[in-house]
Amino acid sequence: MLLKNKVVIVSGVGAGMGQALARIAAAEGARVALGARSKGLIEEVAADIKANGGEAIAVPTDISDAKACQAMAAATLEAFGTIDGLVNTAYIHGAWLPVDEADPEDYAQVFDVNCLGAMRMTQAVLPTFKAKKDGAVVNVSTMSTVNPFTGEGGYATGKGGLNVLSRHMANDFGKYGVRVNHTRMGWIGGQPVYDYIDRAVAGGADRDALVAEITARIPLGIIPPEGDCAKAVLFFLSDYARVVTGAVLDVNGGQYMAP
Repeated sequence: MLLKNKVVIVSGVGAGMGQALARIAAAEGARVALGARSKGLIEEVAADIKANGGEAIAVPTDISDAKACQAMAAATLEAFGTIDGLVNTAYIHGAWLPVDEADPEDYAQVFDVNCLGAMRMTQAVLPTFKAKKDGAVVNVSTMSTVNPFTGEGGYATGKGGLNVLSRHMANDFGKYGVRVNHTRMGWIGGQPVYDYIDRAVAGGADRDALVAEITARIPLGIIPPEGDCAKAVLFFLSDYARVVTGAVLDVNGGQYMAP
């Protein structure tokens, strides 16, 4: 088991990859703390994990609030006694608008959640990591930070800040034995993407043509399945990555290949 006996916090356990991260982490042997603003969803996922023999707690968490992040860390320690890993996957997208039409205040709100939210959550678990001189953080970012997509300016700006923050975290936390890496996700074959496709079809688009247009840009020729994307993220929490820090992993089926 990739994460046997580890305690992992996953922030942003929504309908997309967040819930897959939690479920797969548990299946790989981790005890999991699930955070999100949606209490009902995280309780449902936690119940499913426990029904399948895993251990999980659900803690409603708003990462725009430092006290809520601290409460998540405290609840995890109370339930499991320690914290080994953190996946910062919580985000908001903001308005789908080109930059010339965008509201700077919308960008500011997105940045506060996508970048500073990860900072707050990481600072909340850092005392535990410092005390044990060990810990791993994975910040989940987006391909849009390096391969622009119209309408994602605000989302990508917040995640672009997260990319830079990840490297500074890695630099500053290394002396405590803490590793920090980030992933840049492309299309993810889960509910959010399939909902987008369904909306386009409802608006008159041809489903097969739309999927073909998306996959034509991806060398592997598929929309990368949600579970496979989650496994790539969780690798950074495992002992296979014990000497990897400050790194970025592109998880996009080859659509963007870093130089």
